[in-house]
Amino acid sequence: MVEMMEVAQILKEATANSLVILDEIGRGTSTYDGLSIAWAVAEYISDKEKCGAKTLFATHYHELTDLENKLEGVKNYSIAVKEKGEDIIFLRKIVKGGTDESYGVHVAKLAGVPQVVTKRANEILKSIERKNVLNNKKMEKQEKGVADGQLTMYNYKLAEIAHELDKVDVNELTPIEALNTLVKIKEKMV
Repeated sequence: MVEMMEVAQILKEATANSLVILDEIGRGTSTYDGLSIAWAVAEYISDKEKCGAKTLFATHYHELTDLENKLEGVKNYSIAVKEKGEDIIFLRKIVKGGTDESYGVHVAKLAGVPQVVTKRANEILKSIERKNVLNNKKMEKQEKGVADGQLTMYNYKLAEIAHELDKVDVNELTPIEALNTLVKIKEKMV
C-alpha cells in the first residue's frame, strides 16, 4: 500500500519538467497484477499529454522491454552480462537494449542462498517455463480460431505429458526405459 501511495503521488505531481526514478513498480503483488501496474505506469508517464516526465524505470518484468517498440521515447538499457557455462558474470556496465533473460536465481547464488535452494529454484523455474511454453501454444491456437473443445483437449494432453516428463530423471533411465518412455509419449499425442 505504501508503494502504491508513493506511485499515486508521483503520477499526480509529475510534469514534463520532472525527473522520475521508479524502481520495481508492482513488486509485492501477484506477477500479473504487478506487470499490469508497471506497464500502465510506464504508458502513463511516457504519454506527453498525461505526464511526459523524463523517467528512469528499473524493473524485473522483462516483458516491458517491448514497450520500446510501442511507446514514443521509451528506450531500453540493461546490465551487460557474460555467460560462462552455467554461471553468469555481471559486468557492471549499462548497455543499450533490453533482455528477455531473468537472472534472479543467479543473483540468489551470488547473495549466498544455499546451493540446495538455488538448485531447487532452477528446477522449479524450468518446470514453470515449460508450462508457459504450453500456454503460449494455446494462445497461438486460439488466435487461429481452433475450436474450444479441440484446444482444451490438446493442451490437456500436452500439460499431462509435461507433468510426466518432469518426473523422469533421464540420467537414471536405461536405453530400453528411455525408448519405452518415448513410445508412451507418442501414444498420448495421438
